Amino acid sequence: QVQLVESGGGLVQPGGSLRLSCAASVSIFVINAMGWHRQAPGKQRELVARITRGGITNYVDSVKGRFTISKDNALNTVYLQMDSLKPEDTAVYYCNAITSRDYWGQGTQVTVSS
Repeated sequence: QVQLVESGGGLVQPGGSLRLSCAASVSIFVINAMGWHRQAPGKQRELVARITRGGITNYVDSVKGRFTISKDNALNTVYLQMDSLKPEDTAVYYCNAITSRDYWGQGTQVTVSS
């Protein structure tokens, strides 16, 4: 019932920045929480950042101080601002929406390399 479309991935050098966007097909007011997960080759998918309907955020320790999750209710969109990117941030990033079920976007590749 919920469609998610990610954008903003790409190739950047270490220390660079990217902003990921995830647009939902419904008002995000009706979504309990939205977030970003990532999966690197050979690793399990991990939570990167999450924001609840009420605006509470949480981050995996490895990105604290570098990544910021935010949302725009009017645009039904959640963002992930990624600064000071490191090679270990390289992964496919997936948008996630939590309702009575979990919904996932198609993923967007982020590559951090010199």
